[in-house]
Amino acid sequence: MSKKSEIKKAIAESEREIEELEKKRTRSQSALLEALVNNEKPQKSDVEYFKVFTQLIAVERDNLRKLREELKNL
Repeated sequence: MSKKSEIKKAIAESEREIEELEKKRTRSQSALLEALVNNEKPQKSDVEYFKVFTQLIAVERDNLRKLREELKNL
């Protein structure tokens, strides 16, 4: 497989991973929003999930930027 096609495949995988992480983060975000609307303190686990997924998304987006830059430079 050529380098270009390998990078394109990695880009597609990265985009799918970001979508999955965003779906998971949305679940914890909903729990946080519900607590806010109900004037309750959010559960620590919901806060931690949100933080973890947000960090994972940031890492994956950085990876995606690097892959796109690498593809652009080929």
